Amino acid sequence: MKVAFCGNDNTSAYDISAGVLKNVCFVDALNLVPHVFLLFITFPILFIGWGSQSSKVQIHHNTWLHFPGHNLRWILTFTLLFVHVCEIAEGIVSDTQMKSRHLHLFLPAIMGFVAATTAIVYYHNIETSNFPKLLLALFLYWIMAFVTKTIKLVRYCEDGVSFSQLRFCITGIMVILYGLLMAVEINVVRVRRYVFFMNPQKVKPPEDLQDLGVRFLQPFVNLLSKATYWWMNTLIISAHKKPIDLKAIGKLPIAMRALTNYVCLKEAYEEQKKKVANQPNKIPSIWLAMYRAFGRPILLSSTFRYLADLLGFAGPLCISGIVQGFQNTSQNDTNTIKKDPSDSYLSSQDFLRNVYVLAVLLFLALILQRTFLQASYYVTIETGINLRGALLAMIYNKILRLSTSNLSMGEMTLGQINNLVAIETNQLMWFLFLCPNLWAMPVQIIMGVILLYNLLGESALVGAAVILLLAPIQYFIATKLAEAQKSTLDYSTERLKKTNEILKGIKLLKLYAWEHIFCASVEETRTKELISLKTFALYTSLSIFMNAAIPIAAVLATFVTYEYSNDMTLQPAQAFASLSLFHILVTPLFLLSTVVRFAVKAIVSVQKLNEFLISDEIGDDSWRNGESSVTYESCKKHTGLHTKAINRKQPLRHQLDSYEQLSRRQPHPLEIDDVAIKVTNGYFSWGSSIATLSNINIRIPTGQMTMIVGQVGCGKSSLLLAILGEMQTLEGKVHWNNRNRYSVAYAAQKPWLLNATVEENIIFGSPFNKQRYKAVTDACSLQPDIDLLPFGDQTEIGERGINLSGGQRQRICVARALYQNTNIVFLDDPFSALDIHLSDHLMQEGILKFLQEDKRTLILVTHKLQYLPHADWIIAMKDGYVLREGTLKDIQTKDIELYEHWKTLMNRQDQELEKDMETDQTTLERKTLRRAMYPRESKAQLEDEDEEEEEEEDDDDNMSTVMRLRTKMPWKTCWRYLTSGGFFLLFLMIFSKLLKHSVIVAIDYWLARWTSMDNENKTVNITVFPHSNKSYHVAVFSILCGAGIVLCLITSLTVEWMGLTAAKNVHHNLLNKIILGPIRFFDTTPLGLILNRFSADTNIIDQHIPPTVESLTRSTLLCLSAIGMISYATPWFLVALVPLGVAFYFIQKYFRVASKDLQELDDSTQLPLLCHFSETAEGLTTIRAFRQEARFKQRMLELTDTNNIAYLFLSAANRWLEVRTDYLGACIVLTAAVTSITHGSDSGLLGLGLLYALTITNYLNWVVRNLADLEVQMGAVKKVNSFLNMESENYEGNMDPSQVPEDWPQEGEIKIENLCVRYENNLKPVLKHVKAYIKPGQKVGICGRTGSGKSSLSLAFFRMVDIFDGKIVIDGIDICKLPLHTLRSRLSIILQDPILFSGSIRFNLDPECKCTDDRLWEALEIAQLKNMVKSLPGGLDAVVTEGGENFSVGQRQLFCLARAFVRKSSILIMDEATASIDMATENILQKVVMTAFVDRTVVTIAHRVHTILTADLVIVMKRGNILENDTPENLLSQEDSIFASFVRADM
Repeated sequence: MKVAFCGNDNTSAYDISAGVLKNVCFVDALNLVPHVFLLFITFPILFIGWGSQSSKVQIHHNTWLHFPGHNLRWILTFTLLFVHVCEIAEGIVSDTQMKSRHLHLFLPAIMGFVAATTAIVYYHNIETSNFPKLLLALFLYWIMAFVTKTIKLVRYCEDGVSFSQLRFCITGIMVILYGLLMAVEINVVRVRRYVFFMNPQKVKPPEDLQDLGVRFLQPFVNLLSKATYWWMNTLIISAHKKPIDLKAIGKLPIAMRALTNYVCLKEAYEEQKKKVANQPNKIPSIWLAMYRAFGRPILLSSTFRYLADLLGFAGPLCISGIVQGFQNTSQNDTNTIKKDPSDSYLSSQDFLRNVYVLAVLLFLALILQRTFLQASYYVTIETGINLRGALLAMIYNKILRLSTSNLSMGEMTLGQINNLVAIETNQLMWFLFLCPNLWAMPVQIIMGVILLYNLLGESALVGAAVILLLAPIQYFIATKLAEAQKSTLDYSTERLKKTNEILKGIKLLKLYAWEHIFCASVEETRTKELISLKTFALYTSLSIFMNAAIPIAAVLATFVTYEYSNDMTLQPAQAFASLSLFHILVTPLFLLSTVVRFAVKAIVSVQKLNEFLISDEIGDDSWRNGESSVTYESCKKHTGLHTKAINRKQPLRHQLDSYEQLSRRQPHPLEIDDVAIKVTNGYFSWGSSIATLSNINIRIPTGQMTMIVGQVGCGKSSLLLAILGEMQTLEGKVHWNNRNRYSVAYAAQKPWLLNATVEENIIFGSPFNKQRYKAVTDACSLQPDIDLLPFGDQTEIGERGINLSGGQRQRICVARALYQNTNIVFLDDPFSALDIHLSDHLMQEGILKFLQEDKRTLILVTHKLQYLPHADWIIAMKDGYVLREGTLKDIQTKDIELYEHWKTLMNRQDQELEKDMETDQTTLERKTLRRAMYPRESKAQLEDEDEEEEEEEDDDDNMSTVMRLRTKMPWKTCWRYLTSGGFFLLFLMIFSKLLKHSVIVAIDYWLARWTSMDNENKTVNITVFPHSNKSYHVAVFSILCGAGIVLCLITSLTVEWMGLTAAKNVHHNLLNKIILGPIRFFDTTPLGLILNRFSADTNIIDQHIPPTVESLTRSTLLCLSAIGMISYATPWFLVALVPLGVAFYFIQKYFRVASKDLQELDDSTQLPLLCHFSETAEGLTTIRAFRQEARFKQRMLELTDTNNIAYLFLSAANRWLEVRTDYLGACIVLTAAVTSITHGSDSGLLGLGLLYALTITNYLNWVVRNLADLEVQMGAVKKVNSFLNMESENYEGNMDPSQVPEDWPQEGEIKIENLCVRYENNLKPVLKHVKAYIKPGQKVGICGRTGSGKSSLSLAFFRMVDIFDGKIVIDGIDICKLPLHTLRSRLSIILQDPILFSGSIRFNLDPECKCTDDRLWEALEIAQLKNMVKSLPGGLDAVVTEGGENFSVGQRQLFCLARAFVRKSSILIMDEATASIDMATENILQKVVMTAFVDRTVVTIAHRVHTILTADLVIVMKRGNILENDTPENLLSQEDSIFASFVRADM
């Protein structure tokens, strides 16, 4: 067939007798002109432009400038492209009905399509390089295209072509689109004035883009990039080369920062407040405020959502059309008529009957639907994140203004505040994510039911009814799930508490051989937790089952009803369209229960937030408002601080302050100069009307030291807080001298530290001054403590850092107060946790020298009366009022009684002092610190273990290997996890899964056979056997459906059951492994790290992995079965599958790596934020006294933004993935449709193939998302496994426990022969060839400097350390041969740190419950505790809180003594047992050891030598060797003995 532009079957085609424009073919040719013109002009410019730009293809985002009408232009161009596609299709379809080729029908359209694409590419390049003059070419193009198309339209009108003809409609739409594009272009000229005007408009890119730190470009890129997240490519691909860190994701754009959103929400909330101001019992509505601030994006998102849902119904409709059309064409292949060219117009109906046209339409509808859906998700997520940022800022500002009484009186506990931050804000954020569903879903359901009714009539309603009736059950399951989760949480908290106690007291448990008792107690709680986990798992599997079974049940009900109620047989088109509709319907119903649950939670959260936001605030004393005048001035400039006023140049804290301070007044000056603070007639209370402090009239002299003294609880600290404005003023006034700076340095009684370095804690936001810093640390004698820390003063301390002792914390807080450059310093009992040496040093160096030299006003609350002579002014308090005020001299003359009372107290304190001189608390604290720090090198070692797998291949330092590791799934770990549930369950799970999916495929396949067979054998059946065939089909269909439903239940149960068994086994192994681990492991592994395995990691293994595994297997098998089914229907599909498979592989590979990094970033940025909130709430008084609110707000905003940007990137990455997998799915649908239409044979199989292709689009992204999640979650299993590979202690001895005599060791004779000991076989020995002999019943003292091996020797008796040479023989038995449990249960030890466990006193003395009560009372009597225990409620069953906090340290030590006595062992070892107790307790201990243990062998390791002067034998050690070994008398008589020098030093 010859090809001609106008076709060669028509002689009049080239006839122009009636006028050129009358010739249709010429008009079509004319239409080619503008397109060719555009291509000619733009191609050179594009290529030259790109040539010059090739050096910087990645256009720097500084130049992202949108011309006016940017989005409109993109939308119009896309519409234009779509219309072009329709035009091409119409031309080709019309052409197929001609006798010869008519190129003029579709060639101009194809050229138009190319030109439109070129136009938008050209525009994009001009826009990025900001060179608007070149837009003229486009301007000309739109005009020419408009003119030529109008000519064509006019031509059609003259010919009388009507609206019903498709070509006329298309031309009309084109004219409108070209006209609009022309208008957009004119508008650009009007606004930017780049041509026809003298002075072109200068424009600057948005502020965010000038700031290179902003990497989140979603708001700034063009429409196409926005819709497909194209700008994310660079980030996701770069994740392969190096991990994504905070620097890579940059800062948040201004519009998304917490501050911006806070201002929005705050204004909306204030408006609500004004509304209800005059109605006292109404509270301002947060809902309305949220709607005011964030309503618009939610509406936008809902619009996207509606569009997506409506487009979603295109799937079933197209399927129905395609299958119907396919049937018709296969039936009427013979009778198609060729048309005459003069009648070459198609009507829309004919056009839409074409199967290929439907396939392309389905493809486009899918692409659009998915794009809209992802856009809707993205907008809600971004809004949710913005809302969370705003709420956090609101809560934080409220915390900073909370009245202290609220916090201390427990109206707002710290727990509640933490919940608000961690839980309630997230609930609201999640609700916002899901809320478009609330109004989109009902619409979707109604539409679906209407369409079903159209397809199937009444029987559709039966199916819909099944779905609707089962929905409430789903809601019920969802609520049950939440309950089960709550109870699981309670049990796991209890289990963690117990585990924590075990780990803290592990040394004691091992030494007393009690591991198994405590282990059993944890296991018991774990069993309870597992039971509630079982219910959780049951409900989870039920909900999964419902989701899978409901559509099957609905389909079954519908089709069976249809078969029996209708005379018509079921058509494949109907069957598959309705199947796909049921799939669409189930999702909203399944989600609806979740959404409703979240809505309920959100309502509760808002109530809690409201309560919090209207709770009491601190009084606004006038002096508080005298913030530095700078901020005051700055807020005058823009009183209406709207979002626009937030400018970059001014630091954020000023803006926040000025926003907060619009209402504040300046302080009024006072005339008095020598008085810094004056309180007149003050009555103050803690939040009630009863005054805690009454009738206070005091003055604090400037530049002098004022001391406040009085008994415990007489209101000294309250007085300080009242002056600081923390208490409620009932009447009276606090006057501050105007010259005093507006901030006060304050050290609270309870030390409060930030999670920051030591240095940051001390300078606390002031500028760093080296000399001053050194002076302060010296005055507080912090230098020795700092030297012990691993990174000096750059070591992190605080909750997440290293735990310091009370004294060290207190000294840091005092140092902070001294370091601040303020006129007034408040110290609240700074000496309470310090020993006498330190107190004196602090008094002399810090207070008298450092503060007095600076002439700073100091107010000191103290109990140490010996410092009174130093005071310039004394305030004595009693029961909330001031007893006396004046100098010491005044008091001496005026109130002799009080003075005498003080004198006697001072004497008593002096005597205590003498005692105290011996107990040197500080050295002890430093020792504990050194102990915590000593395993520094091994700590690092452990952190490496986590990464060891990566390290192994890191040696060649080759980029590719590292990358290979980052992209590799941890299959080994997965296998270990799956098999830990047992092979039987694993097999059962795999088998049932495969069976279930086979049955589901079988159901659909049977439907295809049934419907297409009925149609082929229609004529035969009716005559021979009308009903039997129908019954047979229905019966098989019902049996298959029933089997499918049962299998759904079985699979969902097996997966959860397998997950539970795995969780049970993993925890059991972990606990046993850890409890039996060597003591060295606990010394070198931070407690937090071990606890993490039991908390976070166990939680992931318990609750998160099973659903992920379930979802992953389900979506993978669904995709595979779908691909199998399509390939079965049309084998040609496999050819098209190869490129799609390759694309999918790369997408998932890149995404998994990036997603893992982003998830870790999100997790790691969340913790600091939560910590910042809780530490602010704890240190409120300090922050307010120091006037540091602005700095803390700033920090909070930074932390919130950091967390939000990580979360935003994570969700953008998820959208990136979903858009790509959805497009791939759409391509699969297109290829499946085209191949089936071209090569298919059977309409039923065609419908089946399309149905399955549609399901793939839903499940592809789940495969990747679940893979990524599983990879992250397998990290937990990997960490737990790294502990499971640890060596255990060798519990089996060479002797059988039955061979050991019952009462061994009876005598208590100890022979140490050539003993060598080390902590681990790769470390140096700590004891070298030690020899000693201890007779039965001897009292032996061992002394030596720190690190001389004293404690190691005591541990060697219990084989807690590795004895690699020599032996210890006790009563004739070598202890290395004994089973560990036997050995340890027969000796007793009292440790240096007294450890008590939560439970009863009885449990603490005798956890094994072996002893009688009399024996326990006897032990308590010996330890001088009997009377105290008798006075407690419950006696022996009285409660001991965690760590024994309800007893003093001395009492705890005595309990340990009683514990050692209860175990009637003939050998007692005391390891520095008197180090942490006062003299009185120590004397008791000594007496007891001499009397009660008179017949037992006692080995005392002495920390202070005078405790062993009465011993029978003294051993002096140094560096693991014994230097001296003799009676104390003999050693003292030798002048040069080391022991004698020790004693002299100790005197």
